[in-house]
Amino acid sequence: MKVWWHLRALCGYWVARRLFAWRWLVAQPRAWTWMQGQYARMAALGHVGAQSFYGHLLLFRGQGFGVRGEALRLLKAAAEAGDGKAAYQVGRQLLAGDVQEAADATQAAHWWVLAAESGHALAAHQLAELYRSGQGNLAADAQAAELWQRRATELGL
Repeated sequence: MKVWWHLRALCGYWVARRLFAWRWLVAQPRAWTWMQGQYARMAALGHVGAQSFYGHLLLFRGQGFGVRGEALRLLKAAAEAGDGKAAYQVGRQLLAGDVQEAADATQAAHWWVLAAESGHALAAHQLAELYRSGQGNLAADAQAAELWQRRATELGL
């Protein structure tokens, strides 16, 4: 029975992702609510792609209290599973900070290292810039900046 529910969730998620391209459908409240339910269910089941997608969606389009926290939780889970795009976005959010948490360059660097190691060229470049300038609680380090700039070049940036 558990396999049936997982298969149903996977099919619903697949359909919802395809329907996301139809702007007129996304604008329909009932359809949008159903689609978000599919994204949330698949993310809750631990699907890395769904965690990354839904985390980005909540971060940039979510409304209400606590949405940013849930988005970061999903993005961190996806990043820890190897999703470079999610790790990059977590780093950006931590470097920017917000009204509840101060900017943390050390934590941003940690997430950008994960992203760069998974092949995210922009994360390697941002890491090089971060080490070059030494922002916030992270001291400048010319050697680390050069290392990450070389990595960004290797990755095609």
